[in-house]
Amino acid sequence: MPVTLDQIRAAAERIAPSISNTPFEHSRTLSSILGAEIWLKFENLQFTSSFKERGALNKLSQLSAEEKQHGVIAMSAGNHAKAVAYHAQNLGIPATIVMPRSTPNVKVEDTENFGARVILEGASLEESFAYAKSLADEENLCFVHPYNDEQIIAGQGTVALEMLAANPGLEVLVVPIGGGGLISGVAIAAKAIKPEIEIIGVEVQGYASAYNVFYGKSEPLGGSTIAEGIAVKSPGSLTMEIIKELVDHIVLVNEEAIEEAINQLITIEKTVTEGAGAAALAAVTSHPELFANKVCAVLLCGANIDSRILAAILMRRLVRKGRIVRYLIRIQDLPGTLSDITEVVGELGGNILEVSHQRMFPNVPVKDAELYLTVETRGAKQSQEILTKLCDLGHHTTLLQD
Repeated sequence: MPVTLDQIRAAAERIAPSISNTPFEHSRTLSSILGAEIWLKFENLQFTSSFKERGALNKLSQLSAEEKQHGVIAMSAGNHAKAVAYHAQNLGIPATIVMPRSTPNVKVEDTENFGARVILEGASLEESFAYAKSLADEENLCFVHPYNDEQIIAGQGTVALEMLAANPGLEVLVVPIGGGGLISGVAIAAKAIKPEIEIIGVEVQGYASAYNVFYGKSEPLGGSTIAEGIAVKSPGSLTMEIIKELVDHIVLVNEEAIEEAINQLITIEKTVTEGAGAAALAAVTSHPELFANKVCAVLLCGANIDSRILAAILMRRLVRKGRIVRYLIRIQDLPGTLSDITEVVGELGGNILEVSHQRMFPNVPVKDAELYLTVETRGAKQSQEILTKLCDLGHHTTLLQD
């Protein structure tokens, strides 16, 4: 292996004064729901809200005096950027960060707040990477790779030391894969300490780059995803060799599973994760046969999610669970009709969120109107009660399904 257990242990000592040994807690509720013993590693509680601090600090701490003076440059969709900027600031190292133009605003702002020069360049991570490398050469900056670097890998591997020290009985480690730095470090450390332990990697559908190499597949790559932190079209050459050697399985999860995992972590564990940060839990819910009755460590790798996206996810879940529904009601366009309908909804405990009329299109008779009601309910039973009551009162009503 290009990185050894001793190097990972040395990295742990090096970064310990500045990195949190984050909580590693057993989730009774998730364990009951999923049929496995679920332990959560809360790397979303690091100061910059992701595990990336470990590798970034390990790398920056070992730069030469000349490299520190010239400064560093990194390319990242956000978490690596924040980690490099934060620790470079603490160490007095000038930092430049290149980010794709689609990077969530929260990550851009947070990186700038750590004193880094932020350049938004490229429509993808690959384009941003190419620009960062050219700028590194032009300005004589030390390039800090987000994953394909031995010192970065060693730093990320320190999280496995903490998990196995806290619970030596772990049987499975579930780790998201972007470029592969985290799972490489974790696999090296965990397999050296406990060779029989299983390492299961997780990628999002649409960015199955390591999955394709690992299994010789050709899943299509590209598209939008809420797990932009692991939306990497090509894993690192160094990390992929480690993955092929030490990882036992790689599984794919879809967008809906990641959304549901984000919701579960908020509602059950009262903790916020980004899409990539919830991918490991999404894997357990999507592939229960791999984890049944096993002691599983689920790595929550980050929490840097845009507030607008988080709000949308929470509202979409209410729609999927039947907590927010829409009714289409054909009404006579007469005074008092709307108040009669809203009174019925209110009496049955529904909370009207939105009302809109449609009168202009020719499919509606000129003296009628289509009324759309968006209503918050306690669930499907109450939604059906409202529908039945409106129909019984002579209002032609349809409950619109998602």
